[in-house]
Amino acid sequence: MKTRCLLKITMIFIVAVCVAGIGGLYAGTTVQDVIKLENKAYAKHKKSIVEFSHKKHVTEYKAGCGECHHDDKNKPLENLKEGDNVKNCMECHSKPGLKPKGKDAKKLSKKETLEYHAEAMHQNCQGCHKDFNKKNKKDKKKSAPTKCTECHSKKKK
Repeated sequence: MKTRCLLKITMIFIVAVCVAGIGGLYAGTTVQDVIKLENKAYAKHKKSIVEFSHKKHVTEYKAGCGECHHDDKNKPLENLKEGDNVKNCMECHSKPGLKPKGKDAKKLSKKETLEYHAEAMHQNCQGCHKDFNKKNKKDKKKSAPTKCTECHSKKKK
């Protein structure tokens, strides 16, 4: 009798742990609709923080996950689905800000330039926006922003 009761309690405990574990997996990878592209690596943001909308990019612009999410060889991750765990951009594009500029700045390769977080973000976003606008030049209502202030609204004081 004691063995049977202990077995039932153990089974209930195992099921409870499994259910909690599975719930925790999905809770950690929920896709937010609007993401503030704010990063603690930047001591002080000079421009306002861009607010990225997954929903808008998927429904209005028909962008796939691979448009932004890619592997270490810059190949699109096409098989992503909502809930999949993806790396934060800063994990690979780990240098904060833009590449150094000016006459004394070292000439960087494209790969070295993309180590800078802001360079990678700007190249990916602006390039995609420009391509989208070329394809949809007849529909001005559907144009994607390409100017700094269209994504970075004026800085709040």
